[in-house]
Order: sequence, then structure tokens, then C-alpha cells
Amino acid sequence: MADGFDKNDLVLKTLRARDEELGPGVKSTAPQPYKNWRVTRDGDNLAWAVLDKQYASANTLSAEVLEELDAILTDLEANRPKGLVIRSAKSSGFIAGADITQFLGMTDEAEVAAQMTRAHAVADRLEALTIPTIAVIHGYCLGGGLEVALACHHRIGVEGSTYGFPEIQLGLHPGLGGTARLTRLIDPLEAMQIMLTGKTLPARKAKSLGIIDVVVPERHVEAAIQAALAGKLSSPKPTLKSRVLDSGPARKLLAQRMRPEADKQAPHKNYPAPYALIDLWEKYGGDFEAMKREEIKSFAHLVLSEASKNLVRVFFLRMKLQGVAGKPPKIKHVHVIGAGAMGGDIAAWVAWRGLTVTLGDVKPEPLAGAIKRAAALYEKIGRGDSLRIRDAMDRLIPDLKGEGIAGADIVIEAVPENLKLKHAIYAATEPKMKAGAILASNTSSIPFEELRTGLKKPERLVGLHFFNPVSRMTLVEVISHDQLDAEVERTARGFAGLIDRLPAPAKSAPGFIVNRALTPYLQEAMAMLDEGIAKETIDKAAEDFGMPMGPIELADTVGLDICLDVAEMLKRELNWAMPDTPDWLREKVEAKKLGRKTGEGLYVWKAGHAVKDPKAAKPDADMADRLILPMLNTCVTLLREKVSDDADVVDAAMIFGSGFAPFRGGPIHYAKARGIAEIKARLAELAEKHGERFKPDAGWDALG
Repeated sequence: MADGFDKNDLVLKTLRARDEELGPGVKSTAPQPYKNWRVTRDGDNLAWAVLDKQYASANTLSAEVLEELDAILTDLEANRPKGLVIRSAKSSGFIAGADITQFLGMTDEAEVAAQMTRAHAVADRLEALTIPTIAVIHGYCLGGGLEVALACHHRIGVEGSTYGFPEIQLGLHPGLGGTARLTRLIDPLEAMQIMLTGKTLPARKAKSLGIIDVVVPERHVEAAIQAALAGKLSSPKPTLKSRVLDSGPARKLLAQRMRPEADKQAPHKNYPAPYALIDLWEKYGGDFEAMKREEIKSFAHLVLSEASKNLVRVFFLRMKLQGVAGKPPKIKHVHVIGAGAMGGDIAAWVAWRGLTVTLGDVKPEPLAGAIKRAAALYEKIGRGDSLRIRDAMDRLIPDLKGEGIAGADIVIEAVPENLKLKHAIYAATEPKMKAGAILASNTSSIPFEELRTGLKKPERLVGLHFFNPVSRMTLVEVISHDQLDAEVERTARGFAGLIDRLPAPAKSAPGFIVNRALTPYLQEAMAMLDEGIAKETIDKAAEDFGMPMGPIELADTVGLDICLDVAEMLKRELNWAMPDTPDWLREKVEAKKLGRKTGEGLYVWKAGHAVKDPKAAKPDADMADRLILPMLNTCVTLLREKVSDDADVVDAAMIFGSGFAPFRGGPIHYAKARGIAEIKARLAELAEKHGERFKPDAGWDALG
């Protein structure tokens, strides 16, 4: 119910209103007629509507929740209180957004529009109340939750609360009047950026923009409410600048600038929502009622788009992996062995997420470099929170002598892909570990049947394969083997969740899921380079398909040395019919031209970006299939070989671990949508043109 609140605050007094607990003058409306709301009035005749969605760990808006709010408003209009306070009974936050499951299966735009029209009527009715209405917000206030708050006269933010409109990540824009209310309330350019990026804002930033009226600690909420009731909590008023920016000519000019900026992140043909939002504001901004009316039409159209359906699928895939994490384990101390690019960045991220981390290496120089990179990362993601940055730096401890091993709950090995080196490290590390500690490897491809050789407790060795860059790639492959202790595997999955990462379970096999499926994609790109096709052309073919970067740029980003090691290991272990590794690639690796990390690889890199020839030829029609279909074929192999027995996990792993085009819903989902028969036919056609490596896997038949 309201776990996490101090027992003296008003919310608990409201929720636990019983004769023996009542504060002076507080009375409870009993019995409660609502499933999702608790409504009370205090001794000053102030009404409290506390949202506690039934059978849910978080509040979301559904048709039922809004219908009950409408009934509450009817009662308030008939029996007027001094004011209305809207709060959440969930300790985690206010309202996390709309319940998007209510749109699943809908096929009629008119039906969606009718549902949204009914929802708008409730928000409009809330806004039209002639008594003061106050949203008191703790935790998250996102999407539809922020739209409800914007319909209130005042918004009180509790310290630590966050705000945002993440709908764009689902292929949508706000649909409960948020586009009109936010652009009316604050600088419309700022409002558009908030909606177009989907980023969340901390409370003080939201206050500075005018989204909320005040930020207070929980103990001062009652005083802030009284200030709002007394008219002493001033709401922001539109400035002259805001009025100018919301004028027709300004909107037209700004919209013209917004579209190319949006296209850099989300091409129009793949992601229609940003452009629908820009069109909506350009045409109807400044006309509050018209913008709300047209918002409904635009939202209804987007909900039924393939892009939105697939992005909603991605949302549920994320939730599925979050469920795999399960209950967070009791882990406080992590030791990372290897302060290179991956080890150092894993250590930095784990420390950022609140755990003590000791970072070991055989030389002080890599440790110094890792600490320097961590400081730069924290400055970037810390949003100026100097206290949090300082605390994270304090938790990240260089450990040249490896003294942290003895006290660590998990020891993560993150050294180069060299089996002999890893065995030597395990032999030196295992005897120092405390009883019950877990040994994890960040290996990107080596089977655990080989890694565990020589260990006294192989059942405590598990795979935790992170992806580069660690701070941005949310996937962690959790690799099991036939000697792994089940509790160790559960703890490893929970650890991924504890550090805000998504665990994808996989059985030990060469390359696991992501690297196994990515390698033929990268190898085909190398074969195309060997044919004389420009690297920029190859990358453009993949980007046009929807990949966040092409295979050549990706190889440089991962590191050509790592790509070469993985490819050769897979070819050796699996006897794949892959193209031979080009001699020139080996020469680049030997010359330490490894890609982004050395400043030169297949591209020259400047200021963290690949230098590309803008005059390179456009890709032909075959190129995308040559790159993408071998990846799909390998994903089917992974299912057939039971490396994963869940197509959704494979799709999720490829989206969150490799960036596979999210708007396509994952490689297996894309194959089914395009048609299994067509995919098999295209693979057979490519096999005739380019070789045995394109031969369709036998597992396609099982997918139907």
C-alpha cells in the first residue's frame, strides 16, 4: 500500500483511517466504492483521492481508473470540499503512464479515438473544477500520470521525483491532452524537446522549467498543500517569449528545424511519431482546444501503426527480461579483474549503481585510465549531481594487489579472450574467494565447458557478458552450463537487475546469442569490402534497414581485435561456412589499428566519430538482405540448438545487445512478419549467388 512513507505523513493517515488511528477531525468514507481509489476528507473538508491500482505494483492509467476518477469528480461537484489532493499509495511513484495493454488488439482508429475522447473528458473535467486541485507527486510521474498532474491547478513535487513523456519510445506522443497542456504551460520549445526526446527530468529541473510549482521533502508536503490552498503557491505564467514561440510564424520556422534534427535520431520512414508531434504543434499550437482535438486523431493513428506496435512489443520484451531478474540479491561488494575498456567500464557502472567495487589489474596504468574514464562518465550521466558523482567515485576503488577478492560477493573476470590467461587468473583467484562468492566471466564467446576446466567449484562459475559501451547497452547475457548451481544462476540474473541491466539467459555455446548472431552480419560486411564495395555504402544499407550503425562502424566500435577473435573461434568451434578472414584485416589488427579505441581501424576516427565519405555510392537492393538475413538465419539456429528456447529472449537480446532495429520488433518477429517462406526463398537465392553460408537453417520449418 504505502510502504516507504513515514508513518506520520498525511497519506498513511488517509489510507489507514480507522477509528483507533484517526487523527483529529479526520473521517473516512466507508465503505469505499472504488477498486483503485481511496477517497477521504479531513477535518478541514479537504478531499483526498489516493490512487492505489488494484492488483498492481505500480499505478497506471486505464479506462477503469479514469472512469472511477470521473465518478469521484461527480461526487465532489455535488458535495464541494475545500480542495482536492491527488496522491499515489504506491511507494515507487505517482503514475507510471497509461496501461498500454488496453490498446492491444485494437484495429479501428475510430474505436481508439472514442476511448481517448472519453479519457480527455475526465482530464478536462478535473481541470475545470472550481476548487483548488493539487497533485502531490513522489517517485515517477510519467506519460499519462504527468498529463493528470498537468490537469490539476498545482503540482507539488516531493524530493527525488522524476517527470517525463516517454511515449515517443513507444512510437506515440502524449494522448491525454499533454501536448496542448505542456506547450501552454511552459516554453513550447522546451516542451517539444521533452516530448520528442522522451527523457525524464529530475524534480528541480522540472521546477525550473515551470512544470511543477515547488519541490519539498516529504515532511513539508502538508505545508505546501496549505500554501496552495491559501493561494500562496504561485503557478508559472506564460512569458512573452513563450507567446512569441507559440505564434504561427515561429512554430513554422521551428518545426522546419526540428524535423532534420529528429531525422538524425529517428528516420521518418521508420519512426513516424516525432513528425506527427511536430506537425500537430506546427498546425495547432496556440489553439488549446484544437490541439487537444487533433491530438486524439493523431494518437489514434499512431497506436495502430506497425512502428508503434513493434515498439510496444519491445517495451514488453524489456519487462520480460526485468521479470527474469527476479528478486534483487544481497550483493554489496563486487571485484572486477581487468581494468581495460570492458572491465573498467563494468566497474564504473556497478559503482554508479550503488555497490562497492574494487578494480584489479597487474599494472597501475590501466587502473588510472579506468578511473579517469569513470570520472568522465559520471560527469556525463550525473546531470550535475556532484554528491552522487562523489559517492560513486568513492565506491570505485583501485586495487593493484587484488585485496578486494577476499571480501567480494561476486568476482567478475574481464580480461582479453585468451583461454590460457583466464585459466591462470581463475587458479590464482578461486582460493582467495570467500565461501559462497560467485566467479563470473565477461567472456564474449568462449564456451564455459572450456573455461571451468581446473576449477575446484565449477558450479559457482557463471557468465555475465556485458556489451560495449556498458553505460548505454542495457543487456547482460547470463550464461549457464550443465554444472552451474541453480542458485548461482538466479543470483547472477538478480545481480543484472540490481545494477539496472536486463538479463538474457543463454546456455553455454560458442558466441552465446548476440555475438553468434552478429558474426555472420559482420563477416558478410567484410566479404562485401573484399568485393570492392565502399564501407560507407555497406553501412548505409544496414542503416536504411534500421540498424543504429552499420556493420563496418560497429566492428570498429567493438574493436577489430575482438571481432577477429570471435570470428575465428566460431569458425573453429562450429565449422561454419563463413567467408575466410581477409589478410588485410589481420594486418590491421597486428598493426594495432583496432578501430575507435586506437583512432583508426576500418575508418579513421576523430572526436569519437568515424570519418565517412559523403560521396560514396548508394546501396543496391540486395545489400540489406545480404547483411541481415544471415543474422536471422543464425537466430533460428540458436533456437534449434536450444542455446535459447525462447524466441522472445532472442529478439530481446538482439535489440538490447546489438541495437537490432527496434521498430521491427526483433529478428524473429521481423522474419515472421515478412513471411517465413519469403525469408527461406531469399536465403536460397542468396546461397546460389554468394555461397553455402546463406543456406536456410533447418529450424525455419519449426517457426511455421
